[in-house]
Amino acid sequence: MIHHVWGLLHHPDVEWHKISDEHESVSHLYAHHVLILAAIPVVCALIGTTRLGWTYGGIDTYKVSITNGLALGVAFYALMLVAVGLVGNVIYWLARKLESRPSRRDCIIFAGYIATPMFLSGVFALYPVFWFCMLGILIGLLYSAYLLYKGTPSFLGISHKRGFIMSTATLCIGVLVLEVLLAIVVLLWSMGSEHSVVWRFLR
Repeated sequence: MIHHVWGLLHHPDVEWHKISDEHESVSHLYAHHVLILAAIPVVCALIGTTRLGWTYGGIDTYKVSITNGLALGVAFYALMLVAVGLVGNVIYWLARKLESRPSRRDCIIFAGYIATPMFLSGVFALYPVFWFCMLGILIGLLYSAYLLYKGTPSFLGISHKRGFIMSTATLCIGVLVLEVLLAIVVLLWSMGSEHSVVWRFLR
């Protein structure tokens, strides 16, 4: 639930045990955590790109209209919701050879909570300068990696050695998913700008 946010940021070891003891469902995870936090980068990006305008660090800015911004925001939101489920299924697949293989439900819930820092880093999109947003993504990614390494043994019930191997593999695949997601997002927001080359071509 949303109250786990502070615990994951402040004392992840304790919080992972609390989350594990709750035995929540995937629908509960989405309704009380993912759907709420995933809205942060969407809303911040919408405000930043429509009010200030997207820029790559130069003097040129590319504003997105409200109509385009809302449409792109919905697509961005949907992509993040799908990404959580995708990473959860990746974790489930990686654990296929474990004697005490965690359930698919546990893996998706684990992925949802791991993504918490990435969702929170979406506040950087209020100031949509490329390098600044990349800094926010890097901070979110590093802390998500920290949660991954801290939580894998305790939450999934495996040894620290297996947890380290599985965490490393998950992180590599997760970074790949993130890169694909970012590429799609950048393309979408670029298309939403009325001054972009792609937008003018489509018009």
